[in-house]
Amino acid sequence: MSDEIKGKVIRLDELVEYQDGTVASRMVIKQKHGNITIFSFDEDEGLSEHTAPYDALVTILDGECEIWLEGKTFEMKTGDSIIFPANAPHALSAITKFKMSLTMIKE
Repeated sequence: MSDEIKGKVIRLDELVEYQDGTVASRMVIKQKHGNITIFSFDEDEGLSEHTAPYDALVTILDGECEIWLEGKTFEMKTGDSIIFPANAPHALSAITKFKMSLTMIKE
């Protein structure tokens, strides 16, 4: 975890800036049993289909994206959240620039 933000009021959407043509990230908490990472995606950027061995909670902090989860498509916007079940194929793509929080809890 970043010591500079411990014990302070923060805005998750301000922890990582947008960067042209790429995806940026900042790990906020990293522990043995899980982590929280903030991502920013430039327009038209995304993550190709993949799986993760643990459940994951995604919350959109800014902007809009499209998420594919187990063959279903979801248009997500600021304030929306979705839980990816462990080992479920998923992918995402920016509709506009967007930021998200990813919380992964390990068993």
